[in-house]
Amino acid sequence: MDHVSIRPMTPQDLEEVLHIEGLCQARPWSVASFLAELDNPHSRIELLFMEDRLAGFLCSSLVCGEMTILNVATHPSFRRRGVAARLLTHGLEQARQVGLEKVFLEVRINNVGAIALYRRFGFREISRRPGYYADGEDALVMQRDEI
Repeated sequence: MDHVSIRPMTPQDLEEVLHIEGLCQARPWSVASFLAELDNPHSRIELLFMEDRLAGFLCSSLVCGEMTILNVATHPSFRRRGVAARLLTHGLEQARQVGLEKVFLEVRINNVGAIALYRRFGFREISRRPGYYADGEDALVMQRDEI
């Protein structure tokens, strides 16, 4: 069994997080984007370590009784090992502990694997945002009512 730990991101983790973001996204978040989330008291970036290596992260915002999942990424060498599922479970548990009522996220309409994962976690599609991403791809907006 893999040793897994989850902890909040610190500025010292930025280089590793940016590396994973670059491996996972065609248009990765910038240094400024991650630093803004680190400085935002309503945001959390949780890191999951497996085999003492950074395997993935989840960035979320907790505002007005709602959680919005902003970014989830898994290092390619750790895919299909439950990294995103563990991060989602952890994030939803944190939301439950502070009494949040709903969770929202946007996902690329063609990201079939992520959409399937979110559906397994009880998310449902509530709308579509045409041309949401910089490359013109639509976003699917998903919501989970029960935390």
